[in-house]
Amino acid sequence: MVMENLGTSLRNVLKRIAGAPIVDEKLVNELVKDIQRALLQADVNVQLVFQLSKNIKERALEKNLPKGISPREYLVKIVYEELTKFLGGTPKPIQIKEKPFKIMLVGLFGNGKTTTAGKLAKYYSKRGNKVAILGLDVHRPAAMKQVEQIAKKVNVPSFIGTTEKKAVDIWKKHKDELNKFDIIIIDTAGRDALSDDLIKEIKDLNNTIKPDEKLLVISADIGQTAEKQAKEFHDSCNITGVIATKMDGTAKAGGALSACSVTQAPIKFIGVGEQIDDLEEFNPEGFVGRLLGMGDIKSLLEKAKEVISEEEAQDMGKKFLKGDFNFLDMYEQIIAMKKMGPINKIMEMIPGFSNMKIPKEALQVQDDKIKKWKCIMQAMTKEELEDPEKVFNRTRIDRIAKGSGVTTGEVRELLKHYKQTKKMAKLMKGDPEKLMKKFKGKLPGM
Repeated sequence: MVMENLGTSLRNVLKRIAGAPIVDEKLVNELVKDIQRALLQADVNVQLVFQLSKNIKERALEKNLPKGISPREYLVKIVYEELTKFLGGTPKPIQIKEKPFKIMLVGLFGNGKTTTAGKLAKYYSKRGNKVAILGLDVHRPAAMKQVEQIAKKVNVPSFIGTTEKKAVDIWKKHKDELNKFDIIIIDTAGRDALSDDLIKEIKDLNNTIKPDEKLLVISADIGQTAEKQAKEFHDSCNITGVIATKMDGTAKAGGALSACSVTQAPIKFIGVGEQIDDLEEFNPEGFVGRLLGMGDIKSLLEKAKEVISEEEAQDMGKKFLKGDFNFLDMYEQIIAMKKMGPINKIMEMIPGFSNMKIPKEALQVQDDKIKKWKCIMQAMTKEELEDPEKVFNRTRIDRIAKGSGVTTGEVRELLKHYKQTKKMAKLMKGDPEKLMKKFKGKLPGM
């Protein structure tokens, strides 16, 4: 999960609000201290934490409460809004204008620039852009090979230099050929520390290439030293944005997030996993929503759009509500879900699900089940896929189990899941709210 420790601490704050008999100054002071403690433990800058706390406290103790909202709801609203504002307020996506649009990545060695170059290339390729990666790291022996490998992995061309001693010379060598692309992702060299020669190289590249975006790639696990790095890189090339990597797990990412305040450069993307698709456009509202357990519907829909068309989604939805969907429809749903990523990452985007405290082991079981269900359905005949009722037969169950390499119990479990889903569809025709209450805290197939 994104910033798991901070998210847990902040959700506990919301629970205290929900369970408080009254909202008074004492409660507000205690909550502010809890928020301060959570943010400081996540390596957020002390001054920024105190400013955020001050804003929350001043708004929470205002005498004029807005109409139509309870004191508890208003306090939750304040925490959400101030955290969102702290992380940049509204999304500030990259606007692709003139082509070729040049995105130059800078940062120290080990922060994931080359991997991020591949993720960015994949991200923009999926959106219909003609993308290329340019490798300019002339100092690290394996750098050019790594650029070639990651470009091949995401199916985009790479441009490198094997004999050039200066990064600028590689740019000049490929400049004309790169003009035919929509977007060029430029991977630059890093160092263990920001040295004079690295600063000079970055300045030379910046002046020669004139990139449209200069993004600082910074790891979530480096703590408060992120601020110093951000300032030094900003001074050398005037960075326009930040990509925070390694945002999955328990890393103290507060330093990387608050580093943006030093440069006034917004976070453009966050890396949320090791897979090539684990890159998200940064949306402060959705990010805070995930931290607080409120979900991130916008990011969920964005992921869904990448794997299924709007027409397919509408068609699937109609079949679901009619209750006449079959195994072929369920198979398509499972394939789409797997493409969207691991279940635990999808669940944290769904409002309320991250508050259920479902064990990680249980979520892993769900992923394993989906893989088996896929194999089971691949062992079915076309007739069985189109008419699931025919599978409720011992002979067929035995045959399908042997054909898919699973037990008959696992085949029956899939059939049970199908029946439950169909029953759910029928209930949806009646009262959806009643359905949600009935299934609250449960996962299909568990």
